Amino acid sequence: MAGRDCALVAFDSLPPLIVLTNDDGVSSPGLAALKAALDPLGDVEVIAPDQNRSGAARSITMSTPLSVEEVDLPDGSRAFSTDGTPVDCVRMAALGLLDRRPDLIVSGINLGENLGDDITYSGTVAAALEGIMLDIPAIALSAEGYHAGYDLDVPARFARRLVSFALTQGFPAKTLLNVNVPDRPWEALAGARLTVLGRRIYGDKVEYREARGNRRVYHIYNDDLSW
Repeated sequence: MAGRDCALVAFDSLPPLIVLTNDDGVSSPGLAALKAALDPLGDVEVIAPDQNRSGAARSITMSTPLSVEEVDLPDGSRAFSTDGTPVDCVRMAALGLLDRRPDLIVSGINLGENLGDDITYSGTVAAALEGIMLDIPAIALSAEGYHAGYDLDVPARFARRLVSFALTQGFPAKTLLNVNVPDRPWEALAGARLTVLGRRIYGDKVEYREARGNRRVYHIYNDDLSW
């Protein structure tokens, strides 16, 4: 790669090491779909939270040890499951859990879009951001409007095309691509467009639920979204 582009292909002639993570948890169907799509492109390793950590943002674990367990994905391949955050997953992958340093971090497929101010809360985007903080190119991938029956093959196929391009062409250093794939059939997708983040206005509310001894229990929920 010339100039300021990142060289994403390993220099030692080994296949590129692609690390997958997410914030929906290691058992998420989005993660399984992403791995199946990217397997042909290199050595793919998965390290993800052992439970849903949506909204974890860039939180990291500092005061307690992290546990890591090897688990089987639906295709029978190995994954690392940890009680840490999405950012913890990337840090462990980059700093010594694996035999070599990752060439690319891909976070997703998130079950729901990450638009505008969403990215300040998103563990999906935070994991990718941690990658570029560690000088590893990174992509965050989200599926718009996830619902029962959603065809995850569409964002997975797009991810394969995007990652294939990244591995051969590269993109500028310290660049994080936050990708949101519309809920449309593959044939209805016209391509990709680069844009800038907008604003997302949350209609959050706090609702009192009950008293538990000396504690009061509240629920914070979203009542409305606007742009």
